Amino acid sequence: MSTPVTPPAKRELYWILSALMLGMLLAALDSTIVSTALPTIVGDLHGTSHLSWVVVAYLLASTVSTPLWGKLGDLHGRKVYFQAAIILFLIGSILCGFSTSMVTLIIFRAIQGLGGGGLMIGAQAVIADVVPPRERGRYSGLFGAVFGAATVLGPLLGGFIVEYWNWRWIFFVNIPFGVVALVVTAAALPNAGTRIRHVIDYAGIILLTVSSTLLILFTSLGGSQWPWFSVQSLCLVVGGLVLLAAFWFAEHRSAEPVLAPALFRNRVFASASAIGFVVGFAMFGALTFLPLYFQDVHGVSPTNSGLRLLPMMVGLFGASIAVGQLVSKGHRYRPYPIVGTAVMTIGIALLGTIGVTTSALTTALFMFVLGVGIGMVMQVLITAVQNAAPMADVGAATAGANFFRSIGGSFGTAIFGAFFSNELPIKLRSGLAAIHYTGSVPSFSKMTPTTFHQLPPSVLAVFVRALSKSISDMYVWAIPVGVVAFLLSLTLPEIALRSGARPSGDEPTVAPLEI
Repeated sequence: MSTPVTPPAKRELYWILSALMLGMLLAALDSTIVSTALPTIVGDLHGTSHLSWVVVAYLLASTVSTPLWGKLGDLHGRKVYFQAAIILFLIGSILCGFSTSMVTLIIFRAIQGLGGGGLMIGAQAVIADVVPPRERGRYSGLFGAVFGAATVLGPLLGGFIVEYWNWRWIFFVNIPFGVVALVVTAAALPNAGTRIRHVIDYAGIILLTVSSTLLILFTSLGGSQWPWFSVQSLCLVVGGLVLLAAFWFAEHRSAEPVLAPALFRNRVFASASAIGFVVGFAMFGALTFLPLYFQDVHGVSPTNSGLRLLPMMVGLFGASIAVGQLVSKGHRYRPYPIVGTAVMTIGIALLGTIGVTTSALTTALFMFVLGVGIGMVMQVLITAVQNAAPMADVGAATAGANFFRSIGGSFGTAIFGAFFSNELPIKLRSGLAAIHYTGSVPSFSKMTPTTFHQLPPSVLAVFVRALSKSISDMYVWAIPVGVVAFLLSLTLPEIALRSGARPSGDEPTVAPLEI
C-alpha cells in the first residue's frame, strides 16, 4: 500500500486542486454535453429506441469501474491511475467522434465511461488523502461547483456545437482539455509513496460488471422489447441476481475485495449508498429527457434547449456550494440530505405537471427546485462517507458511494427510457386514430428535431402531445422514488467531522448497521 501523502502547503494544495478539478471537469462535462445533442444524434443514426443507452453506457461503465479505480489507487498510489484514466477517456472520445451507428456509439461511450470513472473517483480520493474532513466540506463544495459548471456548460456547449458545427465535435472537443489535464496533473499531483505488490480482485470486478449489466438490460428491455415475464426477461433478471450473489460470496473470500463487505457494516456508508442510489436514479432519469421536451415539444434550438436547463444547474450549483461551506464551518451534515430529498421530490412532482402549454418560466422554476434538492444531497454524502471510513479504505469507500449513485443513475435512465419507448407509440396510435389519420405513421426514431417539425400540422400536433404526455408521465412515476430517498435520508447517522488526519487503519467510532 502507498504510504500516506504528506499534507501539502497552501500553494501546492491550490495546484493539486486545479489539476483534480480539471480532470473531474472532463468526466462531468461528458456526462452532460450529449444531452442537448441526443435528439440530433439518434435522428442521424436512426436509433431513438436506444436513446437512453447513449447515457446508460457511459454511466454503467464509469459505475462498475469506480471500485476498481479506487482500490488500485489505495494499493499503488493515485497519480498514475488518474493519468491513465485521462488517456482512456480521450481514446473513447476520439472513437465516439467517428461512430457510424448507434451500436458503435454505445460501445465507444462505454470506453469513455471507463476513463470517466477513474477521473471522478481519483479526484475525490486524492482530496481525502491531503485535506482533513473538517476542511473538506469547502473543497467538496468546489468539486460540486465544477460539477455544476459542467452541467451548465455541457448542455450549452453541446447545443452550440450541434447547431453550428456537427454533433461529432462534442466528443472531439475533449482532446485539448485532456492534453492540458495530462500536463497539469503530471506537474501538480504528488507521487505515491512506497509500493507493495497486492492481489487484484478480478473475479469480483467481472461478476460486478456482468451482474449490473444484466439487471440494467432487464429494466431497459423488459416491458418494451420483450414482455416482462418472457423467457428472455426472466433469464436476464435471474442471471443478474445469481451473479450478484456470486459477487457477494467472492468478496467475502477475496483477500483484497474490490467492494469490501465490511464497509456495509458501517451505518454511514450503508445509509449514504442507499440514498445515493435513489438520488442518482431520479437525477439522471430526469436530465436525459428534458432536452427532448424542449426541442421537440417547444421547438427550440439545441443551443436554446441548453439555456433552458440553466435554472436546474444554477440550483444544483448554488446549493452544493452553500452546503459545503456550512458543513466546513461546523454545521451538522445530516439535516441537508433530509431537506434536500424532500425538495427534490417536490421538484419531480412539479415536473410531472408540464405539458404542451407550460411556459418557459414555469418550467424553469420547477427545474430550479429539483436542482436545489439534488445539490443539497450529493456532496454531503461523499464527505460523510470519507469521514467514517478508515484512511486505508478511503478510496474504496468513496468509490463505493459513487458506485451506488451512478448505478442508480444507470437504472433510472434505463427504466425511464424503457417507459418512454413503450408509452410513446401507444399515445401516438391513439392520437392518430382520433384524427382519423389513414396514412403511414412516420418513424420517430428516424427524425431529427428539424425533420420532426416538418411534419404535416395535424400529425405534428399529435406527435407533440404524445411526446409531452409521455415525458410528464415519467416524472409522475418518479415521485415514489423521491419519497423513498427522503425516508432513507432519515437513517443517515451524524458523526462529528474530524479536524485532522487520522492514522491509517484507525476506525472512527461508528455503530455497526443493525439488520
